[in-house]
Amino acid sequence: MDHQVRSLHVKRMHQPREDAEFDFILKMSGVPVLAYFIGTWPKAVEPCKTMDLVVGAVADEYAGRLMAIRADIARCPAATKRYGVTGAPSYVLLRDGEAVARGTGILSSGELRELLEGHL
Repeated sequence: MDHQVRSLHVKRMHQPREDAEFDFILKMSGVPVLAYFIGTWPKAVEPCKTMDLVVGAVADEYAGRLMAIRADIARCPAATKRYGVTGAPSYVLLRDGEAVARGTGILSSGELRELLEGHL
């Protein structure tokens, strides 16, 4: 059941396959974007899986005020570099393409909301 719930939330987030798609989604958004960067190397997989649920739930809660992008660091290296992401999971709140807030590691939903609240 947990896997089904996790998948449901992840499907509601945009998941670009490359930098060009990341940039296109960013340009098309009329609201701030939470770029959630994930990693696929062994030490990053479990923390990122944990955060899929949290980010998905918070993205649902802020629907209409926020768009979420789940970006694989390996597939979106230019975006990763542009926003100074050095580990996974990492979060960058973007307004008009500019970073206005950042976070990294495993966060509770309350901590993620705190990261967002002053900027939405």
